[in-house]
Formats: sequence, structure tokens, C-alpha cells
Amino acid sequence: MEKVLILLAKILADKKTRDKVLIFIGSIVVGFLLLLAAPIIAIYTLGNVDIEPPEIDRNTFNESAFIEQLSPEQQERMSEIQSAGDAIEAELTALGIPNQTIKAQLIYMSYFDEVEGFNANFYAHLFYSAPNDEILIDSINRNYGLSIDYNEFMRTYTFVMNATIDPHIFADSATKNAADLAAWAENAYMSEWQYADNCFGERTGENRLRCADNVGLIMGYIRYDVENKVFTSDTIDLYYTEQGSIDTMPDSKGVGVINGSEFGVYVGGGEVVFSSAMGGVQCQSLTEGGWTSWCTFDAISYPQEVQDRINELQEPTTEATTETTTGG
Repeated sequence: MEKVLILLAKILADKKTRDKVLIFIGSIVVGFLLLLAAPIIAIYTLGNVDIEPPEIDRNTFNESAFIEQLSPEQQERMSEIQSAGDAIEAELTALGIPNQTIKAQLIYMSYFDEVEGFNANFYAHLFYSAPNDEILIDSINRNYGLSIDYNEFMRTYTFVMNATIDPHIFADSATKNAADLAAWAENAYMSEWQYADNCFGERTGENRLRCADNVGLIMGYIRYDVENKVFTSDTIDLYYTEQGSIDTMPDSKGVGVINGSEFGVYVGGGEVVFSSAMGGVQCQSLTEGGWTSWCTFDAISYPQEVQDRINELQEPTTEATTETTTGG
């Protein structure tokens, strides 16, 4: 723990060190540590810095213990970061893009220590108006006189998003719904989940990256407890109802697609996300992949437009997958 506290204090005070080392800290500590809302503590190297992640006693590593180790100046900086992070989240939520929160907070934490007169509303609108991340980074650089390298930042951000499951992706965490299933699948693709048999979103293997097999990508969402940030084992099989040929599919996020051997999740814009042993979680056009029919998953609630389309089609036949995801 002492090693972690020394590193954190050093990084708060030293921009060059902070830029080389990604500090990714979970919800066991608040303030600046809450900015990245992750379930774990990890110190990950970028560049040539060689730091071994230490073993942490979660019972003793808490907010009070952390704060006590900091100087008054560092405690003040912690308070500033927390306040800015809260303001960023509030502004992005008001704009209807809360899913940009971790990205915005990570950029602020990593690059804005010398920016004066920070305005969270103006900052949030840069995220609102940017059509993609490359244009976003360029806009931030121009408006704040920074020199953030797009590719470097995206590598960092991808690692951050792989290490956690962003709570902001869920529009309705109290239900299992089609929109959030699509957001779950898109998040898995964006954060580069790998493929592993009998996995549904856990961090596994030596590289500790998130993995899911084909059915597990969907089962992971169904089994994920958003409030407690854990995967449950309440549901074993993925039950689905095949509704019709692909040409009858409604343009509604979260419906499933089938090609005879694999499932995918339609995420809108003519795109499907699926997990495959040939490349992990991938995104492709609906016209690719040989998708032949669409389906609904029994554990997922769908909007009325989907039900209306179902009513137009013949009576469906319910089946269950033969594959069982046990997870680990």
C-alpha cells in the first residue's frame, strides 16, 4: 500500500511521470479515484516505465488512509479534481451523453493540470459536437493549447475501458433491455474484448483482458449485476425466439441476428457486433457475415416497434441454445 501511495502522490505532483503511467483506480476510494469508476486497482505502464502492480489490501486501502498520506497541497489538488470530475459528469449527463464521462474525465485528469479557468460546460460541449474521437482530440488541443497524441490517448482509453465496465453505458440499469444490450455490445467492441470459450465478460488470462465467447457476449449482459458490478450465475442458458428472415428485421437496436452457427447483436446504423474465435469481439455490416434471420432474446425487453413487427409475422418457435456458459 505504501508503494501505491507514494506513486499516486508523485503522479499528482509530476506531470511527466503521470503522462507515462496510467493510474486506474476503482470505486473503493472516492474523489479523484471515483473519476474512473472501476472495480479494480491497476497500475499499467505506457512507454518504458517498468512498474509491477502491487498486492493491495482492500480493507485498509480506503479514502481516509489515502488522504492522510497526502500533503495539504496534494489534498487540495485531489479536491479540485473531484469537483471538476463531478461537474464534467453532470454537464455530459445534461447533454444526454453520459457515456462520454470516463473519456472526458480521463483527458482532464491526464492533461489539464496547467489549464486555467476550466469551464465544464464548454468542455462538455466539445464532446457533444465532435462526430468522432479524432476530431474531438483535435478540438481539445486547439481550444486548450494542448498536444494530446490521438493514437496514444486511444491506447490508454481502450485499456481503461477494458479494465472496467462503464456504468454510464446503461440507460436503464434496473431492467434488461434492448438498448442497453446494444450499448453493452458496442462497449465490448470499442474496448477490444477478446474471445475465450465459456466466458461472458470477465477479465481472464495473463493479460487480464475481458473475454467473451459468442453466446457469452449476450449472456454477459443478461448476467451482469450493474449495482454490485458482478456477474451472477442465475441464468445458465440463452433462450431466444427466431422471428423471421433478415429482410423482415426492424431497424431497432438490441435485436439479435443469426447466421446458423453464431449470434450477433444489431447496434443500429446497419451494423452488428458479435464475438468470434477468429478475432474477438467484432463489428461488421449487417450485409456481411451471412446473417440469415433475426431474433429476440427472452431475457430482454424490447420496444413496441419490435413487438409490432413480431405481430406482423408468423407465430414464432422458441428454442434454447445447446451451449451453456459457465463463466469463471
